[in-house]
Amino acid sequence: MLYCLTLQHAVRQFPQAAAISGDAGVVTFGQLADRVERVAGELFERGFRAGDRLAMLLLNSPEFIEIVYACARLGVIAVPLNTRYAVAEIDQVLEDATPKGIVRHSALPAPGVRLPWDQVIDQTPLQGASGALPAPFWDPGAVFGLFYTSGTTGKAKGVMLTHQNLLANILHSAPHFGLSKGDCFLHAAPMFHLADFPVVLFAVASGAVQATIPRFELQAFCSSVQKHRITDTILIPTMVNFLTLYPELASFDLSSLKCVRYGGSPIAPEVLKRAREKLAGVKFVQGYGLTETSPLLTLLVDEDHKPDKLLSCGRAIFGVELEIVDASGKACPPNEPGEIVARGLNIMKGYWNKPEETARAIVDGWFHTGDVAQKDADGFFYIVDRSKDMIVTGGENVYSTEVESALYEHPAIKEAAVIGIPDPQWGELVTACVVVKDGVSVTADEITSHCRQRLANYKIPRRVEFFTTELPKSGTGKILKRELRAPYWKDRSRAVG
Repeated sequence: MLYCLTLQHAVRQFPQAAAISGDAGVVTFGQLADRVERVAGELFERGFRAGDRLAMLLLNSPEFIEIVYACARLGVIAVPLNTRYAVAEIDQVLEDATPKGIVRHSALPAPGVRLPWDQVIDQTPLQGASGALPAPFWDPGAVFGLFYTSGTTGKAKGVMLTHQNLLANILHSAPHFGLSKGDCFLHAAPMFHLADFPVVLFAVASGAVQATIPRFELQAFCSSVQKHRITDTILIPTMVNFLTLYPELASFDLSSLKCVRYGGSPIAPEVLKRAREKLAGVKFVQGYGLTETSPLLTLLVDEDHKPDKLLSCGRAIFGVELEIVDASGKACPPNEPGEIVARGLNIMKGYWNKPEETARAIVDGWFHTGDVAQKDADGFFYIVDRSKDMIVTGGENVYSTEVESALYEHPAIKEAAVIGIPDPQWGELVTACVVVKDGVSVTADEITSHCRQRLANYKIPRRVEFFTTELPKSGTGKILKRELRAPYWKDRSRAVG
């Protein structure tokens, strides 16, 4: 469905307009559609049919866009993989998703799981094939993609987002997103991530141009903005902070930039102030959402960046209903904390092969986010804590349990608990609190090296705290992480970074 309503729509409206601006030149919407048809032809020739899965382990690139649309053309389910995953994590996802094949960049690790089709691409794209194809796929309720997110059990969960889910969120955010023909969006945040992925679809539907850089680097970002006359992009607060501190920033012409959207965590007021000084005239818009919500739930638009609202994640967007509820499910009054629950056409179909977890997450049509927040009298939401024991570091979600599972595999560790502590650069730092077995010694470096073999880099503890006595516990024997976190957050208004 999304192939018809975005790419085919763009070809009808502006076939000769630029769709992609890259190092090799400009690709028009008509040319992009031809390219997608050939890539879809190759997939079809190799036996891919509607409902089959295709894993994608790719850096940001025009090929990413082409392959996503080729999947949409056929009804093949795209499975974008986190390029920062360790091989063990990649294998875990592949074993769960059981894709028919994988397309991966040669600079990224080869999975240990063997698949029927394994296509390596670098600067050479898929060759494509011509031939008869079925009519473009159309089923609003069909799964468009599996987007894996860390699970509370330590195992990644595949979030099933349908064509309708993603289309709904595009329409929900359109009034504030503002992309239109002639604008140029830069994919600087990872395209596999749901913060950025929907723009692949939204930009095409809007007639906007897309440009990519393989991964966020300051010089590459600034050069691309200057070269392609970028008007819009999405960054996480950490990236914004690095950009404002970049010594060479003034040597680039960034005057085309109109809007920077950011998410993952509220931006520090001092960082926003510096960003407005360094990027004069640029609008800053914060978004809040989850993979399970396609992703957007709230926006804090530029006009609402007032001193008393800067720690807010904004108000609910059009088409999304949000409530703050207590443990019994009753709506909380203004300024009283509770869990954010959401409903709308953007809420996921469920977790892949996990009906019980789906049933726990979606109750009577309401998705339970696990984020503790409060809402003021003006309808602005403020995240104050997380009930799912999750850490957000540099815009990436890390569940404590998955890091703890890796720690417990070390023979020297008797007890382990992982918490997030405040950090001005990353928002939160992954911190391991460990008790070592009697008569055994181990260093912090040895512990982090052990984790590096099992976890993505951003999940590795950046700090290891050794305890000589057992970790604090409740009467039932559960480790009290709030007590472990308390000394680090005692002078903070929120328990999240």
